[in-house]
Amino acid sequence: MRILLLLALAGGLAEPRPLLVISVDGLDHRYLRDADQLGLAIPNLRRILREGEWADGVVGVYPTVTWPSHTTMITGVRPDQHGIEGNRRPASQGGDYYWTANLLKVKTLWHATRAAGLKSAAITWPVTVNADIDYNLPEAFSRRNGGFMDLDTIEARGTPGLVAQISKAYPAFPHEWMDDRSRALATIFLLKQKRPDLILLHLVDHDSEAHERGPFTREAKAMLEYIDELIGEILKALPREYALALVSDHGFERMDQVVNLPAVLKGQNMQVTAGAVFAKDEAAARALRGLARKVDSGVGREIPKEEITRFTPRIQAVAAFEPPPHTLFGAASDKPLVKQKVRGEHGLWPGRKDYRSVFALWGSGIKTRKLPEMSMLEIAPRLAAIAGVKLP
Repeated sequence: MRILLLLALAGGLAEPRPLLVISVDGLDHRYLRDADQLGLAIPNLRRILREGEWADGVVGVYPTVTWPSHTTMITGVRPDQHGIEGNRRPASQGGDYYWTANLLKVKTLWHATRAAGLKSAAITWPVTVNADIDYNLPEAFSRRNGGFMDLDTIEARGTPGLVAQISKAYPAFPHEWMDDRSRALATIFLLKQKRPDLILLHLVDHDSEAHERGPFTREAKAMLEYIDELIGEILKALPREYALALVSDHGFERMDQVVNLPAVLKGQNMQVTAGAVFAKDEAAARALRGLARKVDSGVGREIPKEEITRFTPRIQAVAAFEPPPHTLFGAASDKPLVKQKVRGEHGLWPGRKDYRSVFALWGSGIKTRKLPEMSMLEIAPRLAAIAGVKLP
């Protein structure tokens, strides 16, 4: 029975095979589902969907931000279980990024790959500094410019000599910033020169564009079309025996206002996050329900108890609510409502309607099929089955 389950998870593949995982940061499922309506010129992504299998959206984990989500995709457990509970550590722990792999509480796909005697690689994948990865250019930076990260820091904290090897093959590689073009060149180098059994590639530039200009805008779509070109170059270099998984970490929404709930409901016992507010007692729950019944109050859907337990079992709340469209919750201002420049944001409640990320699988021998909506917790077991490695 277990063998049949693994074969089903692996898209019907009878033999393990090398695996390239491409994460396009912030790739909302609607970009692929509604590609025709959006007028997107993404022939390589369309090919992956047309020839492989892909899910009708991926329900994320809480919080729906980059570092926790990327870690869930390679562990199969929630952020409160794997230990990466935000992009940055709590202020009580210094507030820095979760840079290093020793902060993980569970094993990952790269641990399973090494345990199987196989080789792994990672290119700006979160939480990979000092990881047991054979070819590693970790997500690490002293300076950033949007999705660009300074190459000096990546080189200093990555596999010794790897930047020099890539630079010898591609003299245009070692410029100041590691951008998605550089990430694609590093991937092509690894595919041609090293052929590791697992490659984790994190493409970042679309997320930055969607934050700055908003999702589904002209600029965000143009960046996705550029990334499609880069993926096309990677596909040309991909050896036939490899499988390719396309994933993303979260959806995206347009935002133009922040409702500062402590200024609206003074003195109420609440836990406020950008994508949800949790009432800690009945009085706070009643106050929030009263707002939710009013049009334009800044409080939206009440989150069912089952969803609270499913996504945040450690949070004890009498009730929880998410913000309405184009609105975030805040707590940093004494102004009840703050209008802001239109931006793209994530970090929203995972059960929010039509707020989904991406999973697709492509390669020789993989069945062409449309899968139902899935949970992000299902991705790591699928990837492990394809690669023929064992996660705990």
